[in-house]
Amino acid sequence: MKTGLLLTIALALLKARLKQSMVAAAGVTFGIAMFIALISFMTGLNKMLDSLVINRTPHIRLYNAIAPSKIQPVNMAAEFGAFRNFIQSVKPKDDGKQIYNAMRIIKAIRADERVIDVAPKISTSVFFNSGTIQISGIVDGIDVELEQKLFNLNDNVIEGNISDLGVVSNSIIIGKGLADKLILNIGDMVRVTTADGEMSMLKIIGIVQFGIAEVDDVQSFTSVQTAQKLQGKAAGYITDIQVKLKNIAFAPAVSKEYARLFGVNAIDIQTANAQFETGTNVRNTIAYSVSVALLIVAGFGIYNILNMLIYEKMDTIAILKATGFSGKDVKAIFIQLSMTLGVVGGVFGVLLGYCMSLIISHISFKTTALPTIKTYPVNFELIYYVIGVGFALITTYFAGLLPARKAAKIDPVGIIRGK
Repeated sequence: MKTGLLLTIALALLKARLKQSMVAAAGVTFGIAMFIALISFMTGLNKMLDSLVINRTPHIRLYNAIAPSKIQPVNMAAEFGAFRNFIQSVKPKDDGKQIYNAMRIIKAIRADERVIDVAPKISTSVFFNSGTIQISGIVDGIDVELEQKLFNLNDNVIEGNISDLGVVSNSIIIGKGLADKLILNIGDMVRVTTADGEMSMLKIIGIVQFGIAEVDDVQSFTSVQTAQKLQGKAAGYITDIQVKLKNIAFAPAVSKEYARLFGVNAIDIQTANAQFETGTNVRNTIAYSVSVALLIVAGFGIYNILNMLIYEKMDTIAILKATGFSGKDVKAIFIQLSMTLGVVGGVFGVLLGYCMSLIISHISFKTTALPTIKTYPVNFELIYYVIGVGFALITTYFAGLLPARKAAKIDPVGIIRGK
């Protein structure tokens, strides 16, 4: 009963200064709306950038690297084995890019409960020839179904279809930049020459575009079988094993485990894209900082209005205390008054923030560099709306706490005598 009475008094005080109360609530509304719109847009942008790079990267990549042999012949000799030997001009050892027993390794990894699936790949450097034009590039031989399942490659194919690689023999999908330089279209033939001198004529059945010029100018895809024939290798020839985990956070630890278990080199997605992830974290930090600053500014507005309200309502506060209301009751009245502004501003802020986000998500954003993006990216996750409202309530609570304490300490006798 008493709580209801205190709330009624708080609402009456709000109505007494309706314009100032509306300004305070509008400050909270604007702060929350800008927080939601800004953070939704920035995280949506980050997700889009992640899809360009990180989503195309396996969580773990197994491969054979060219590196100096860790055990040199001099260390194996009995007469020098007990010494610390210093060797200069050590040359790298090339055991070949092939991963031996690749099918057994893939089978073992698939049995791991932490893994979604595994996709084999054959990567090789080549020269593309069209007429008198010769351009260096990379051909990745892929398992079409697994590549689409794990990396959604077809989303980046702007002409043709990735599934045709598994149907049309001696076919290839080339990057948009590569196609433009060689003046090639779907249906054309392109001569591909490997570093070993192996030469093949491949039919272009698609064009892919990632929106990254350095990739689009060199990248192309063919089937695993075509890549093996292109290099003159046997059916079991595989250079890369791509692993996707159920939880990406386990990638560094699992990567080290696989490297030790299978005797190959392994790199995890965090290591491969450390610089990119740093940029994402910085952008998120900036967005949260600006948004929080807006809400704090709105909190100062509420503090100023409540402070002025106390000075104007000194006689009202004195009468309340003289009629039996304690300092604790007066403090509760002003806290409820502040929280009411927070709740009203929060509700309208969420609605306005959602509308602003919705408008941004429908603004056309078309560029040849990003063919899969048609509108500005916006992230509509519920958590941002919860954070916005929660922070608004916390801000308005502390904005009303100091004025409420001041009101609770007012001496009614002194105020009434002064009147």
